[in-house]
Amino acid sequence: MNLSAHFTLAEMSRSAGAIRRGLDNTPPPQAIASMRLLCLNVLEPIRAHFARPVAITSGYRSPAVNKAVGGSSTSQHCKGEAADFTVPGVSNIDLAQWIMRNLQYDQLIYEFGEAGWIHCSWRDGPLRSQELSAVKRGGKTVYLPGLVR
Repeated sequence: MNLSAHFTLAEMSRSAGAIRRGLDNTPPPQAIASMRLLCLNVLEPIRAHFARPVAITSGYRSPAVNKAVGGSSTSQHCKGEAADFTVPGVSNIDLAQWIMRNLQYDQLIYEFGEAGWIHCSWRDGPLRSQELSAVKRGGKTVYLPGLVR
């Protein structure tokens, strides 16, 4: 099932963690609707601008999968509102800065620098337009305000 011109339900709900653990990661209809909005408002404009595929590393996560992979109990991934991704050949900071300057979004997180990924979310309703950077400090993930290298 296509969610948009370049993104499928299969790639937005694929989870190696779910497969390894034998967990169901089938999104409910509301999550599918949310993923469609995320694709149309965030992922498709990124693909069009950079003229490259967007590599999704995490999209929808069922609550059981989210818990198993150590996700936040309030993760937008569980609602189909968030995706983690990279664009091969584009630095993560350049990608995050382009998103910040050109798109609307709920939350934009530059996660773990150039070795990491971008987390971006979209929700139906008021958007927070929040930028954060995830870094490791003392073995724990800390979220800093803004896009910090």
